[in-house]
Amino acid sequence: MIRLLVLILAFCAPAALAQDERIVLGLSETRVAITADFQGSQIMIYGAVQRYSPEPDGDLGVIVTVSGPPTQVMVRKKERRLGIWINREKVRIGRAPSFYAVATSGPIGEVLSATDNLRYKITIPRAIRAIGISAQAENAPSFVEALERIRTREDRYVMAEGMVRVTGGTLFRTDVQLPANLIEGNYDVRVFLTRDGHVVDVFEDSIGVQKAGVERFIHALAHEQPLIYGLLSLVMAVAAGWGASAAFRFVR
Repeated sequence: MIRLLVLILAFCAPAALAQDERIVLGLSETRVAITADFQGSQIMIYGAVQRYSPEPDGDLGVIVTVSGPPTQVMVRKKERRLGIWINREKVRIGRAPSFYAVATSGPIGEVLSATDNLRYKITIPRAIRAIGISAQAENAPSFVEALERIRTREDRYVMAEGMVRVTGGTLFRTDVQLPANLIEGNYDVRVFLTRDGHVVDVFEDSIGVQKAGVERFIHALAHEQPLIYGLLSLVMAVAAGWGASAAFRFVR
């Protein structure tokens, strides 16, 4: 009986230590409206480390990720044949975030271990789910790298090392810029607290992104009432053509 009690205490001890520090989080916005003049939005993510005992040993690290709705992506490789660029090989990536930003309090290799990166899928390459692509094309990993490179250039994938400011070993803050080319859906926010690269606590929240105003009405009409949307588009096209013709005759 005593041995059983010792085993239970030994098993529970790491979990108890892991709960000595917890994340308390706040977001400057939990809803983002996409309107006609939407140019992007900056979200401030801030919080504090709540402790129930003296600060433990080990270097403190904070990692913040913001992930947009995932989608399937077809990546094609073009080749020049007889002076014409044509699509050759292609790879279908099963699940890739439409937007993904990572901000850290220090170099990623110092605040996150490879094991926990694999477990929590924190860095951009880990967030892209590309299982079984090796059978689709030669050198399939290069297609994933191309997707990451293109979306990084479009500011849809962001890796910001050292952009989480930690004050007094307790308070932290970072700003994440959401680009103008967002898609609707929930954007998952994850904050990881690490010690010597190992995750000791995780906090999750979300930001809702939705079209608003006329854009919302047109989007809903096109998807929910496609027949009416098509007829209205036809009427508007005829009216625009007639108006342009009438204006041309008036000028003549």
